[in-house]
Amino acid sequence: MARREPSPQGHHLTARGSSFTSLVLEVFRLNGRFIAAGNALGRSLDLTSARWQVLGAIALEGRALTVAEIARAMGLTRQGVQRVVDDLEQAAMVTRNDHPTHRRARLVDLTAQGRSRYAAIMRRQAGWANQWAETMPSRELEEMVRGLRKLREDLSDPSRTAGRSAQRREK
Repeated sequence: MARREPSPQGHHLTARGSSFTSLVLEVFRLNGRFIAAGNALGRSLDLTSARWQVLGAIALEGRALTVAEIARAMGLTRQGVQRVVDDLEQAAMVTRNDHPTHRRARLVDLTAQGRSRYAAIMRRQAGWANQWAETMPSRELEEMVRGLRKLREDLSDPSRTAGRSAQRREK
C-alpha cells in the first residue's frame, strides 16, 4: 500500500497524490505570474490579460463568436467572459451583432481597433516568448506542453471530474 502523507487539514494523500497537489499549486502560481506578465505587456494598449484572452479567442477562430463559445474555447466562465466583453465593447475593441440562428446569443467580433490592439500585443508577446524560450531546452518545453495538454484533456473528461470522484468516495 502506498504511503499516505497527512495534509495540514488532516486529509491523507498518497505520495503521488501529494506530487499531483504540488503540480496543481505550481500551475496556480505560474498562472498568476502569466497573468501579471500579460497585464504588464498590455498595459499601454489598455489590455489586461483577460481582455487579451477574449480578443485572442475571436482572432484565433477567425470569426465572430458568442460569449459561450469564447468561454468554452478559453476554459472560462460565461459570466466572466460577459463582463470582459462588456468592457471591450465600451473600449470600442469589440462589437456585438445579431446571431442569424439564435435570438438571444449575440455574436462578438473584433473592431478595427480590437484587431490593431491584438496585433500589437502579439508582437510584444513574440519578443517576450522568444526571450524566455532561450532559457529552456527545446525538449523540456515540448515535454511540458505534452504533459500539461494531456492533463487538461484528462480533466475535460466528464467521467474524471473532481465532483464525481468525490461523490464516489463519499458513498
